[in-house]
Amino acid sequence: MRSHPFLLYNFQVYMLKDSFTDIISQYAGADTAGKFWREIESHYNNKKRRYHNINHLQHMLQQLTLVKHLVTDWNSIVSATCYHDIVYKVTRRNNEEKSTAIATERLASIHYPATGLQLCTAAILATKLHEPTTVQDINLFTDADLSILGAPPDVYKQYATGIRKEYALYPDFLYKPGRKKVLQRFLDMPFIFKTKEFQSLYETQARQNIQQELDKLQ
Repeated sequence: MRSHPFLLYNFQVYMLKDSFTDIISQYAGADTAGKFWREIESHYNNKKRRYHNINHLQHMLQQLTLVKHLVTDWNSIVSATCYHDIVYKVTRRNNEEKSTAIATERLASIHYPATGLQLCTAAILATKLHEPTTVQDINLFTDADLSILGAPPDVYKQYATGIRKEYALYPDFLYKPGRKKVLQRFLDMPFIFKTKEFQSLYETQARQNIQQELDKLQ
């Protein structure tokens, strides 16, 4: 029997820190790599982050590892994973732009390849709307970011609960309409996932999960 890809997270540890610091160490010393990682960790370990935290990054790396053979620039996609939500405040609408600015400043400071930096920042900005692009690496990246939508129902419920806690400052009469708008937008897409690999894994379950959450928000 084929294991569900979400179960991998329970049994295999994906060393996000090692992956990231190994990449940075190619262009800077270990001290700089460690400094960059500690900054990332401090942002994602903020107690207000109930979903957009280190666990989310580790899950994304797990999902991307499933399709690593399809990724052209692995280092830049891993870097985008680590930086894509480094700024995350529920009261802001420019989190992606702020996150991109930090990624650009850090990677440019170590003379990271320009083409890789361009891919990294484009991938981060693509998480704002999650629309298809002509760049396969970015489509795989944003699909990994959304893969939680296709999780088993009990895992999806934990995700939805985490999102609600992140938006705890908003009462239901404000939160529910906004959340429903986001969820309905996904359902209105021809495909939630842009690549056939993620479509085959998660499309059907994601639509079921989203519809069930929408029904509960009525």
